[in-house]
Amino acid sequence: MIEKTLKTTDGKIRVRIPTLLNELTLGQMMAMQEKPYLDDLDAISILSGIPKDHLHSVKNFEDFLTFGDYVNSLANQIRYLYQSDTIPNRITFMIDDKKIVINVTRNLSIEPAGAFLAARDIIADEINEHINLYGEGDWQDHFLPSLKACCQVLAHYFFCRVTGKRYDEYEAEEFCEEIKKLKVTEALPVARHFFTCYPNLLKQRIGFLRELRQRWRIRQVSRRLKNSNILTP
Repeated sequence: MIEKTLKTTDGKIRVRIPTLLNELTLGQMMAMQEKPYLDDLDAISILSGIPKDHLHSVKNFEDFLTFGDYVNSLANQIRYLYQSDTIPNRITFMIDDKKIVINVTRNLSIEPAGAFLAARDIIADEINEHINLYGEGDWQDHFLPSLKACCQVLAHYFFCRVTGKRYDEYEAEEFCEEIKKLKVTEALPVARHFFTCYPNLLKQRIGFLRELRQRWRIRQVSRRLKNSNILTP
């Protein structure tokens, strides 16, 4: 973290922003990505948590130059984070001042079924949107999921594990607020792995439907045989 006290028109303001990627939260990164146009003060406001209109009262704009190099450095580090295959072994949540440590495995199996279905649909929608825009060829080499989709997938994945509650789709969506508090270095690699596993999730979907159709056909054949036996004298 870098911290500096700046003079304002009505006093002083203390600005503190992260300098390393593991000090940046997913929520901060999402806020920067969602801005249609991100200027220097927008970035400093998001990273420090100080409203932009408060920063406008700083007397000397050059005082912000101290933070500029760190903002640019974070932007460069984020690019490489998208390429990281390193999944953290555990993730720590702070819920109502209580520390909850959750183990993460490379298998990343989702349970219960509701969470699996919700996460799979979010991933499918995100990939389909990319394919509609850029075409299907080599989509896996160029596809980058939005941070919003990453946050939603993680919310469904972690909701039951962290809260101990029964799965509820709406409560899981609301759990996004807790996911946003995670370090981006923890959250993004886990979410990215879900998206790279998507073809396997799709196979499970196809396999399930195929099995369902087969059972239905067997049942239909069984009924026909039964009916023909009844009609046979």
